[in-house]
Amino acid sequence: MDQVNLEAYLRQQKDLIENEMETRLTELPIPDQLKASMLYSLQAGGKRIRPVLLLASFEAYGTAVEKTLSTAIALEMIHTYSLIHDDLPAMDDDDYRRGQLTNHKKFDEATAILAGDGLLTHSFALIANEPLLTDREKVELTGKIAVASGPLGMVAGQILDMQAENEDISVPLEQLEKIHELKTGELLKFAVYAGAYLGGATEEQLTHLTRFAHYLGLIFQVQDDILDITGIEEALGKPVGSDVNNNKSTYPKLLGLEGAIKQKEIYVEKALASLEQAGAIDSQLKALIDYISNRDH
Repeated sequence: MDQVNLEAYLRQQKDLIENEMETRLTELPIPDQLKASMLYSLQAGGKRIRPVLLLASFEAYGTAVEKTLSTAIALEMIHTYSLIHDDLPAMDDDDYRRGQLTNHKKFDEATAILAGDGLLTHSFALIANEPLLTDREKVELTGKIAVASGPLGMVAGQILDMQAENEDISVPLEQLEKIHELKTGELLKFAVYAGAYLGGATEEQLTHLTRFAHYLGLIFQVQDDILDITGIEEALGKPVGSDVNNNKSTYPKLLGLEGAIKQKEIYVEKALASLEQAGAIDSQLKALIDYISNRDH
């Protein structure tokens, strides 16, 4: 897929997700302050990589993408909740996210915490109440997304990341990979798994796709770390060098900038090999590897 077609595809999928997500949240009969806070962060933009990955994985094997929308929206709500909580003073203490005030700066800390809680818990209701999913699919997806986002997944990665801050030496590469496999990779794995599962992929294909998603998550994180050094603040929507200032363990800190770039290239090759084995090398997923690897924000 060429760059023009990829950008058109991403824009189309992003619009689909955002319109559906905004409609569903706006219709909820919840307190105005809570709704405003939840919508504020959901409407702040972003790449929507996770739901787009889910849709692309589904399209590699199936049709009738409508059955995936509730799960894709649930995934983006969980991701957004994690960003709201990451930005809090007790966590990364950030004032800006995607070029605008963070949720707790726009509203207050208590509202931001509750908005995050609301997005997280409502995500499970979206999957459980989706009429286009079978009961078996609802159980499978709810269980998988709970593991990916909870203490065995993203939450574990977040606390390991915090514990790795302010260490006198960088953590070993294997430990750094583990942190990011949990913190970033588990939700990306869920995106790929859920889409392919709903599309009818075989168990063997799902195994190869899980490996593909593992390397894709590492690619995503390496590029994040690189952009924290080389990125442009206007494109990133947050200050450059925040990881350095927070003394976080990163790929450039461990391997140097050139070493981080080379490590990313290793992950790209492994992701492509896994995608080939999954029989999905001709899908949109291949183009998304390049997009995630070379993004500027």
